[in-house]
Amino acid sequence: MRGLQQQLFHNATKAGPVVPVMRCGFFLPMCTMGAASKSSNRNTIKVVVNGAGSELGRAAIAAVSKARGMQLVGAVDSQFDGQDAGQVAGLEELLELPILNDLVMVLGSLSQGTSLGVMVDFSNPASVYDNVRQATAFGLRSVVGVSGVEMDVVGALSTFCEKASTGCIIAPSLSIGAVLLQQAAAMAAFQYRHVEIIESQGSSLEYPSREAVEIANSLSGLGQVYNDGNTSKEFPARGEVIGDGVRIHSLALPGLVSSVDVRFSAPGEMLSFRHDVMDVQALMPGLLMAIRRVVRLKSLVYGLEKIM
Repeated sequence: MRGLQQQLFHNATKAGPVVPVMRCGFFLPMCTMGAASKSSNRNTIKVVVNGAGSELGRAAIAAVSKARGMQLVGAVDSQFDGQDAGQVAGLEELLELPILNDLVMVLGSLSQGTSLGVMVDFSNPASVYDNVRQATAFGLRSVVGVSGVEMDVVGALSTFCEKASTGCIIAPSLSIGAVLLQQAAAMAAFQYRHVEIIESQGSSLEYPSREAVEIANSLSGLGQVYNDGNTSKEFPARGEVIGDGVRIHSLALPGLVSSVDVRFSAPGEMLSFRHDVMDVQALMPGLLMAIRRVVRLKSLVYGLEKIM
């Protein structure tokens, strides 16, 4: 195992020389930061947030810094280099932790002083593969809260993490409510032959959304053909057809909350499951749960539902 970790470290740093980093030298703020006023011990999970300047990243900084048994020790983002993480996250007090623009350096400094380290990745799908490999090389687990990661990347990282005996959770959605809705809809699907999904978003670049498509796919392959098998796309207003005849209707208007409504019908009745997200804070309980779970894993898990 030690030989494998040394090889992983070599692979993650082969693009350039390894720079020795002192935890109380260059990373002095990490040793004296306000968030670390919570007693730090061997059981404290030390967290690095990559993509700290994004909306999710800022919320994660606030959530981790307040969570019991966790300590925020690193924040990485290219747009806020040098700024205090607490200030960027909108906290009342500074964390005395600067946001840096070098993920490898931050991971390297952390790996020398903890056995419970987690990198939270909110960067972008194209960077996930390299970021998880780098974190694994330094002995850290990973929680990826990025949607759109290709399944071949997930497969490659699964093999990599299994060989390294290191945990990783890739969760396209960190919403516990979204997972519960999907599970409830899957149970109802065996009892109904008509189903459509209505979603609303304030703004989006994808129609239908990945979340709605994922729900439609989860309802397909169950031996059920919906809506009398009508998969015609002759009338676009009838919605996009996914899987075994599930139709999705997408609304996109400024001011709308993010909402997914799955409607089943049968003669004389209608059953509806709806989930609304008004604020990114709704995703933080799922994130904290994933951080606590991943330190116990020795392989990759895809989907928040697998750890609930």
